[in-house]
Amino acid sequence: MYPIPVHDYEYELNKDLNFSAAHFIPDKRAGKCERVHGHTYHVNITIVGDTLDELGFLVNFSALKNLIMEAFDHRLLNEHEAFSEIPPTSETLAKVIYEMVDKYIKEEQENELQCLQIILRETPTSYVVYRPKEKDE
Repeated sequence: MYPIPVHDYEYELNKDLNFSAAHFIPDKRAGKCERVHGHTYHVNITIVGDTLDELGFLVNFSALKNLIMEAFDHRLLNEHEAFSEIPPTSETLAKVIYEMVDKYIKEEQENELQCLQIILRETPTSYVVYRPKEKDE
């Protein structure tokens, strides 16, 4: 159903959710998208890991949902602090969601997890996959 990169983790969790939000792209080159308009965004979050927590969860589905809904549901994305320097396109929104999830799992989870990708659907015919490049260490 979703494009998933090959990985060697024992568990793969996918959480689907949706939220409604408005945005605009403040540039004439964006055409009609320069005007305020809304979408029902559909998000798929893919998290992987080898170790479950003491409740038997890789990560709690509700925690992921609350993280995203609190930040974006029924909001004007342009007013969100993450978009003070960049326009809230699907591409940038997918990256911001990835960064939020990645920060959450690194700071709040004791089991070592990795967010593999974010899939963000803006319309029934348009979606973005954000998958960060592996960093050289």
